[in-house]
Amino acid sequence: MPLPKKKKFYRQTPKPKVAPKAHAAKKPSKVKVKAQARLAPKKGLPKPKRAKPSRVPSSRPVKDNPAAHQLAHDIAGAILDKKATDVVLLDVRGKASYADYLVIGSGDTERHVTALAEAVHEKLKPKGHHPFSTEGETTGHWVLLDYGDVVAHLFNSDVRSFYDLEGLWADAPSERVDA
Repeated sequence: MPLPKKKKFYRQTPKPKVAPKAHAAKKPSKVKVKAQARLAPKKGLPKPKRAKPSRVPSSRPVKDNPAAHQLAHDIAGAILDKKATDVVLLDVRGKASYADYLVIGSGDTERHVTALAEAVHEKLKPKGHHPFSTEGETTGHWVLLDYGDVVAHLFNSDVRSFYDLEGLWADAPSERVDA
């Protein structure tokens, strides 16, 4: 007995013919659509206002810290002994929460800046001062020494002019230290 022929099924409604688009846009994925909806500003809601930085001195009383002031002068003296240039002490009490004084000094080369940092360690270690953190000693472009209430920034001359920390802390009282 012969097998029955398979019937071919055709669509009952013909598929509409559409001209191909030159540059068909790709449909975005569901993840992208959700992310765009989440990041898009909500309609009808006002934009949040950002607090403007205050140029008015803070209302917190500035406490005198003679130990930190002496430590800052010790650091300045150590780097001046190694021929640092443009040594400045910035009094940031009441303006910065992380330190009372910043010591900023410059060296001529990367090796000179590294030597300045080593001189600070050698001078303060016998006095019992150890840094909480040090950064940049291997490169010598910008060395940061964190001694708690005093933070020392030792720069290569070009890097110092680029970052201009004195300009950033222009409202802080400064003291130029000479040999």
